[in-house]
Amino acid sequence: MIFTNSDGGAKGNPGPGAIGVLVREDNKILITYSAKIGKFVTNNIAEYEALIKALELAGRITNGELTCFLDSELVVKQLLGEYKVRNPKLMPLFLKVQKLQENFSKIVYKHVSRENEFQQIVDDLLNKEFKKKF
Repeated sequence: MIFTNSDGGAKGNPGPGAIGVLVREDNKILITYSAKIGKFVTNNIAEYEALIKALELAGRITNGELTCFLDSELVVKQLLGEYKVRNPKLMPLFLKVQKLQENFSKIVYKHVSRENEFQQIVDDLLNKEFKKKF
């Protein structure tokens, strides 16, 4: 089974943003990725951008079942249809995720605590981006 963990953040919210992503098979990490995503983004935009990158990277490995772990309860609940996407800046990102979902036979989104060991890895990845000059 293939899993992703993703995290996005913005210093200042809004402010400079970065993402951290990993793709793993069970507990074996296959891919790690981090990047700056802009000078003026929100945490929610960064969370969506991180998930989009996670889906793109996972698509290189599988088109089967995928489980995505995020620490953003808002994004998970929007993707599960429990919350509506009310922010017009999030809608294009939400729709991009919907399109990327078509690349997998099944996709599951799960909210996970920041204390999760893999979530801490992606948090560390994005924080390393903040240490670099924007």
